Amino acid sequence: MRLTSTPELEAFRRKVRAFVAEHAPGVKTRSGVRAPDPELMPAIREWTAKLYEEGLLGIDWPVEYGGRPDAHPLEPSVVAEEIARARTWPPVGAASLASAAVIEFGTEAQRAHFLPRIRSCEDVWCQLFSEPEAGSDLAALRTRAVRRGEGTDAVFVVDGQKVWTTNGQHADMGYLLARTDPDAPRHKGITAFALDMRGPGVEVRPLREITGTTDFNEVFLDGVRIPAANVIGEVNDGWRVAMSSLGRERSGVAARGVELLAVLEDLVRLAERTPGALDDSAVRQTIGELAARVQVNAAMTGLAQSRMLHGTEQPADALLGKIFFSELNHDLTDFGLRLQGTDGLLTEDDPEAVADGRWQDAHLYSRAYTIAGGANEVLRTQIAERGLGLPREPRRPADGRAS
Repeated sequence: MRLTSTPELEAFRRKVRAFVAEHAPGVKTRSGVRAPDPELMPAIREWTAKLYEEGLLGIDWPVEYGGRPDAHPLEPSVVAEEIARARTWPPVGAASLASAAVIEFGTEAQRAHFLPRIRSCEDVWCQLFSEPEAGSDLAALRTRAVRRGEGTDAVFVVDGQKVWTTNGQHADMGYLLARTDPDAPRHKGITAFALDMRGPGVEVRPLREITGTTDFNEVFLDGVRIPAANVIGEVNDGWRVAMSSLGRERSGVAARGVELLAVLEDLVRLAERTPGALDDSAVRQTIGELAARVQVNAAMTGLAQSRMLHGTEQPADALLGKIFFSELNHDLTDFGLRLQGTDGLLTEDDPEAVADGRWQDAHLYSRAYTIAGGANEVLRTQIAERGLGLPREPRRPADGRAS
């Protein structure tokens, strides 16, 4: 299990920290927001492009597209950690997912076209997986793609709806899953596409959340024509493409630990500034418990990274980490509000709100983390079935009766 770093990795960390301090586009003013306001996008695009240019993103890409074969496998995690530590904006969009799919399954023409545009941030990508009735149950997606024509003129005509699309309002390209064979089993008959988000028939509608922000979007696809050349991988093999690219997105796990530590530090400072708080043994005990759980999260991250390095990853590792992080993050922000007493009822717009309302925003947003990436209740079922080998939960047909 990796609990210590190496001199080489720490030298890389110092380089990253200095680069972030010099070039980052400022501190995020609201802790939970994942999609920037439109006026920030030019600066964040430039920041993302600089990270690629400096060799801090796309580290594990093919050498001809900017990757480094001598890079330590944990360098991407170090970059994510240092960006989180600076509390600045991470790279914008779903480029890590899309690039992983294109690199492993795309054609040479697709790599030559899409990867340089991702590096320059000329293309911001979004992820078009979840649907209104197929979020945690992704295999139930209903968006249809029907092939028309043959040869170089062939296209897929797509109709359907996606939801919870982060950065959809900013995206140039979409990493889309659509059903191409409705008669195939649930995990078959799905195809992955690269979709031009600015093309005819694509409509993006922002979703206003309880935080007052519009990080997510609905995306409506009405007769959208996608060239057959934009199929990523093989037709009807999109489930494998998606699962592979999702499985390679590991750096965010390390960043979560840094984010939790930052929330804990803020919580301690809040308690120090709250008259009488630290004189209360119950407050001290709760903070101690939360601090212990933050350390447990760090240990879980170290275990997951160690298994990744040694090729011994377990099916439940990522699921357990996501559940633990999201519930601990909620409990940290919840206690931050309770420490404020009645002031915890104020909103970000109230001039008397503590820390400009960051606690209120973070607490409201913490609920999203228990759903995003798969609802925790669903993930617990997956852990039971895949990690512990327990009997599968009975599936219910359309008439609602257990089968």
